[in-house]
Amino acid sequence: MRVWFLSAGLALMCMAQNAAAGTVLIVGDSISAGFGLDTRLGWVSLLEQRLKREGFDDKVVNASISGDTSAGGQARLPALLAEHKPELVILELGGNDGLRGMLPTQLQQNLAAMIDSSKASGAKVLLLGMQLPPNYGARYTEAFAKVYGALAEEKKIPLVPFFLEGIGGHPDLMQADGLHPAAVAQDKLLENVWPTLKPLL
Repeated sequence: MRVWFLSAGLALMCMAQNAAAGTVLIVGDSISAGFGLDTRLGWVSLLEQRLKREGFDDKVVNASISGDTSAGGQARLPALLAEHKPELVILELGGNDGLRGMLPTQLQQNLAAMIDSSKASGAKVLLLGMQLPPNYGARYTEAFAKVYGALAEEKKIPLVPFFLEGIGGHPDLMQADGLHPAAVAQDKLLENVWPTLKPLL
């Protein structure tokens, strides 16, 4: 009888662990898609490894596409939410909007819609902020950067203010195009996200 109770207890513990395990959905652009890299070296793969190492059972779905904009992400999101039913959505978009000179107000509207859709599905949301190189002009780059903080405050969601903190502007950490982090910078990308991400799991 004692063996039966032990077995039943272990089974319940396993069931509880499986019930607690969720899905982390990452909707991003080339930085999260691992452009120019072996994707096994990208920050998303490193995140999967860290989750396992630290005892989390969460599944990571990387729905990032190189070249994607906030409008593209917004169009793709409903189907992704329906298919994967994530507990957490990480939004890493906007860089391509900025590089194409799109209006910051449009970026804000698109990301706001994505945040609202994710919340309506029952998911938590983590927003990864971006900044543009200074050659885009102070007025535009400042308006662009403010979008993320304004959204985080309005929607009451956690924010990583600048995803490329400590990486952008450092040629030794960037690929030859000067836009995409190199393999050596992927650990740093994860470290920029992890302290804000971990409490959401």
